[in-house]
Amino acid sequence: MLHQNKEGLMKVQSGFLLFSVLVIASCGIFYELLISTVSTYFLGSGVLYFSLTIGLFLFFMGVGSYISKYVENNLLEWFIRMEIFIGIIGGFSSFILYYAFSVTQAYFFFLILVIASISTLIGLEIPVVVRILKERHTLKDTIAHILTFDYVGALVASVIFPLIFLPYLGIMRTSFLIGFINILIAILGIYIFWNVLKNKKIYLTMSLLGIIFLVTGFIFSFSITKFFENYAYQDRIIFTEQSVYQRIIVTKFKEDIRLFLNGNLQFSSLDEYRYHESLVHIPLSYVKQKEEILVLGGGDGLVVRELLKYPEIQHITVVDIDPQMTKLAQTNKFFLEINERSLLNPKVTVVNEDALKFVENTQILYNAVIIDLPDPEDPSLGRLYTKEFYGRVKQRMSKDGVLVTQSTSPYFARQAYWMIGATLESEFSWVKPYTVYVPSFGQWGFFMAGNIAQNKLPELKVSTRYLTSEVIPLLFIFDKDTSQVPAKINTLNNQILVSEYDKGWEYVNIE
Repeated sequence: MLHQNKEGLMKVQSGFLLFSVLVIASCGIFYELLISTVSTYFLGSGVLYFSLTIGLFLFFMGVGSYISKYVENNLLEWFIRMEIFIGIIGGFSSFILYYAFSVTQAYFFFLILVIASISTLIGLEIPVVVRILKERHTLKDTIAHILTFDYVGALVASVIFPLIFLPYLGIMRTSFLIGFINILIAILGIYIFWNVLKNKKIYLTMSLLGIIFLVTGFIFSFSITKFFENYAYQDRIIFTEQSVYQRIIVTKFKEDIRLFLNGNLQFSSLDEYRYHESLVHIPLSYVKQKEEILVLGGGDGLVVRELLKYPEIQHITVVDIDPQMTKLAQTNKFFLEINERSLLNPKVTVVNEDALKFVENTQILYNAVIIDLPDPEDPSLGRLYTKEFYGRVKQRMSKDGVLVTQSTSPYFARQAYWMIGATLESEFSWVKPYTVYVPSFGQWGFFMAGNIAQNKLPELKVSTRYLTSEVIPLLFIFDKDTSQVPAKINTLNNQILVSEYDKGWEYVNIE
């Protein structure tokens, strides 16, 4: 009977250790994704910081695995200690990085410190668990079980993080929750191995203190996030939300309302009309028939506000991937005032879908396509500035239709700007660049494209705040330091635009 009880206990202990591997793997991936997301949110360049985080994680896990060979005794005690430390450091990782960016000038130091601490402990912990399990199973079975649970845990985290944790909990709250899970594993381990642990009361006290801190952080996570974001943004934050796709922040200073997506300024209500009038009315003046208009992006409703000045327009389709963004533009009192309730107009249909997918599936021919997408700062956005994408848009344009796209700054990102033009020229027979000065952004650029030459200067036929007949010719003049330079074509296969864009904006920070 005693022998059976001992066998049953060993099965429970082995099962727990294998389950802990699944949790360790999941939490490790969660921390990688959290740290990458925070860095991208603060510093942009998603590819760079996701790659950097993954690389550093793997390197320091290797360091931890190497160190594990010097751990010879009290393996269970080491396992419990490491789970507690991973839970505390990982749970507070987002807090530390928010603090580093908002309050200090040493973000990269804290970034590497956090990654090194978490991943070294994970790299140290897994070999320790393998050695504990090896005492209960053959090496063949141990390795097979460990790797199986490790890979399953990675899959679980990769699916749950973008679909559930990030949109519903946000970055800070997710961080505290994952740390809490790590410490729960430590407490469960203390209970299961109670009879063989020497310092169980100390570990239990440490775990309970860690849970108190993490639960407190979880409860006040929104307040903590708001506190640090108020440091990071010059003006008072009046709205903040984490959607599946981006972090949305709206600030207010006196009469100036500003929209930020993932930390990047999208518009200032003081001067946005310069940008949106130029984006809409210049290409629309070339379009003879204006019945059907497609807007890709533009979820704030400001492009549509300008389009609704044309009574001949019968229908406008707005395609924006983020339903939280279009909901904000349709319900927030500040947005309703700025966009003049444009997205609520019966002429307007809002579609929350990826722009490329929509263009591939729609059968409608549009008289004008207005592309108001974020800058190509990562491949997911860069693919919407490729030869392939423009080719698909071309198929959805009427015979004399005109396309216009915002194309970043010809001053700050000169090479990237003209690369967009070269890419359009690979698909369209007529491509026309123009530029406007927007105080909040500096010199900004656009490209029009179509298949019928349009050489006359556009005529303004609607009321505007900025554009006049005298101003319009000036938009087609480029200074010596913004004039055309040789540029390659951006394709889905090479995505060279993203790296050129990053080079151009490397030392520029617009807030």
